[in-house]
Amino acid sequence: MNLANDAAQNENETQAKIKKELNKRLREMQIEQEKKNAVKKLMTPDAYERLMNVRVANYELYAQLLDLIIAMARNSRVTGQITEPQLRDLLSRLTFKPESKIQFRHK
Repeated sequence: MNLANDAAQNENETQAKIKKELNKRLREMQIEQEKKNAVKKLMTPDAYERLMNVRVANYELYAQLLDLIIAMARNSRVTGQITEPQLRDLLSRLTFKPESKIQFRHK
């Protein structure tokens, strides 16, 4: 009988963990959807389409770009809607890496 109680308790704990993880993921999805809706209002349709393409290709870059656009909007640095060329400029700024210089020294 003690084994049955232990098994039932373990099952309840497992279900609680699963439910907690599900709620966490659901909340994350809701937050992302709210961000997408906010950003969609700030962008032209072409720019938004490019943003969604970035999302498919590189999710980390997409998340950075999304946060940057939202921060710019909060700081009133966005005037009008963001166009596709402006979005490309933001992308290039986020992905800019200075060229490494290789020097050969002869002895």
